[in-house]
Amino acid sequence: MGTDTVIALAGPNLPHDVITASQRGAGPLGFDPDRDSPRARQWLETKFAPWAPPVLEAWLGGEYDHLDHVLFSRAEDTSQRLYYYCCELQRRGLLGGPRPLIFDIAKIPRPASLDRTVTQVRELMRFLEVTEDALEEAIVRNNRQRALKAPETVRPICLLTGTAPPDRRLHSVIAGAGFEPSARTLAEDWVDLGEPVAEGTGDPARAVGSVLHARGDGPRSFSDPARHLAAEIERRGASAVIHWRIEEDEAQTWHLPAERRVLEASGLPSLVLTRRDWLCRDGAVDEIGAFLEGVGA
Repeated sequence: MGTDTVIALAGPNLPHDVITASQRGAGPLGFDPDRDSPRARQWLETKFAPWAPPVLEAWLGGEYDHLDHVLFSRAEDTSQRLYYYCCELQRRGLLGGPRPLIFDIAKIPRPASLDRTVTQVRELMRFLEVTEDALEEAIVRNNRQRALKAPETVRPICLLTGTAPPDRRLHSVIAGAGFEPSARTLAEDWVDLGEPVAEGTGDPARAVGSVLHARGDGPRSFSDPARHLAAEIERRGASAVIHWRIEEDEAQTWHLPAERRVLEASGLPSLVLTRRDWLCRDGAVDEIGAFLEGVGA
C-alpha cells in the first residue's frame, strides 16, 4: 500500500489509534444530510438510518473519488449493511470510487469475542502497514487528547441524548435558549476516541482491542443504556436533559421505559421526543425551544 493512501471513516467504535498511526486518516466520511438521494433510494430500504442515502448518493456522484478506502464499522447496523451494499454495487459495476472496508468488531462479553476484536486490530495494522512501535506512539498521542477536559462554561448544561443528530442544528437551538449543549453529532460520534488505552503493555494491538471490545456506548454494546444515561447526567453535570430518538432508531426504543425512570429519578427537567424526524422537520425545534424557555424561566 502506498504511503499516500487516504481512508475515511463511517461508523462508531473504530480503532482510531491504528488510523492515527497510519497517518492516512481523512476523518469522518462527509455528507449533506439534506440532499435528495433518488439514485441511492433505488437500492436502500426505508429503515436504513437516514445518513445512508446521502452518503451513497454522494458516492454514486463521484464525490469520494479522492479517497482510496472507506472503513465501515460492524458496531452499528446501518454501517455494516451499507458496507455490503457498496461491495455488491461495485461487484456489479454500478459504483466506483473508494474500496469499502469493514472493521469486524465483536462486542459479546466473552474471551472469544475479545480475541476476535484484537485479531481485527492486527489485520487492519497489517493492511495499513502500521508497526507496533507506531501504534504505541499513536496510543500515547491520542491519550493526551482523551485526557483533555471540556472547557468550563458559565451556562447551565443541557444534555442531548438518544440519536446522534446529523449536524449542530439542535445544538444551536439549545445554545439559543441560554444553555450549553452537551452532545456529539453523528460525525463526532464516528471519530470519538473513547476511553484511554493502556500504554506500555508490550502488546498495543491487544490494548486497543480490549478498549474497543469493552466500550459501553453504541447500539450493539451489551451495557445497560439506562445506566449509561445516568452516568452521563452525572459526568456532564447536566441541568436539563433532552432525550431525542428518530423514527429509524427503533431498536433502541426498547430501553425507553428504563431511561424514563432514570430521568424521573434524576429530578432534572427533561423532555422525551421519540419517533422523530432526523432533519427536525416535525416541530422538534419549537418543542425544544419552548421546553428550555420554561426551564430557564
